[in-house]
Amino acid sequence: MRAATAARAEPAADRLLVVGDAMDDRRLDDLPALLRAGDLIVVNDAATLPASLRARTRAGDEVEVRLLGVPVGDAWPALLFGSGDWRTQTEDRPRPPAVTAGDGLDFAGGLHATVARVWPESPRLVDVLFDQSGAPLLAALYAQGRPVQYAYLPEPLPLRSFQTPFAARPWAAEMPSAGRVLTAARLHALRRAGIGVASLTHAAGLSSTGEPALDALLPLPEPYEVPARTARAVDETRARGGRVIAAGTTAVRALESAAVGGRVEPGPGVARLRVDGSHALRSVDAILTGMHEPGSSHFDLLTAFASADTLTRAHARAEAAGYLAHEFGDSMLVWREPRTASAA
Repeated sequence: MRAATAARAEPAADRLLVVGDAMDDRRLDDLPALLRAGDLIVVNDAATLPASLRARTRAGDEVEVRLLGVPVGDAWPALLFGSGDWRTQTEDRPRPPAVTAGDGLDFAGGLHATVARVWPESPRLVDVLFDQSGAPLLAALYAQGRPVQYAYLPEPLPLRSFQTPFAARPWAAEMPSAGRVLTAARLHALRRAGIGVASLTHAAGLSSTGEPALDALLPLPEPYEVPARTARAVDETRARGGRVIAAGTTAVRALESAAVGGRVEPGPGVARLRVDGSHALRSVDAILTGMHEPGSSHFDLLTAFASADTLTRAHARAEAAGYLAHEFGDSMLVWREPRTASAA
């Protein structure tokens, strides 16, 4: 499927493929008519970090450090790449130099970090401890870092291009892009139609590592926080027969991780749950998402809502109809299919 290289100049042209009892080609502006009063949309309000940083090892080797999101403690999880940048396809990037715990990384502007741990899953996955913290560290990251990009984008884009309309806390390694299309005007139209809007924060990680064995591990554990008002809104919506629509895979993962004993538990947590076709959804009835290719971790998550066969047919239909993919592309609304007793 062809990649979108920028948001559409005319938002009214944003396309929406509805996948439910049947498939229907619609526009994003039709969303209030596709839902009903009493439904609830939950968005991820994480702002996108400038998560791509250039560094050198103490031996002088160049390395790109891509932060995976915010740390659970003091150390930041990160993925290492060798020399080069986003203009080279991820799978063609050279491997980074080998590092071990205790090795130093030097960034521009006087920022330094130490490798605190090399993950057992891959020598490219590390935890790093910066020599600054709090506001000074964030200021250094924003001064030295760039947003994560991929080779299908022809030009370097500013960080503001990778923020959703409701971005708040800087937690995300990549934009939680499903929410990008929910502009202020569209949110107002939803509320006017009696559809609730609530938010949570989930540290959206990287969508690709360039290495099949590593991509198979995605998504990695990611911190989230569900406010009490959002947990209450989800529980009350479901209790009165309304539907909960998650805007994006990260919103699904946070809500399903927080769903315990028939209700959503408020507060912070770490999403370690793998949502796929073997998972019985506990809190979400539909997902608003982008176009995801079969075989990707995002596609696997969608199989919790609809069968792989249905989703493969939807992808083929979208490709034939000229839908656009990736973070500036078109959207799908996928309703949860009834599960048979054998599939539950």
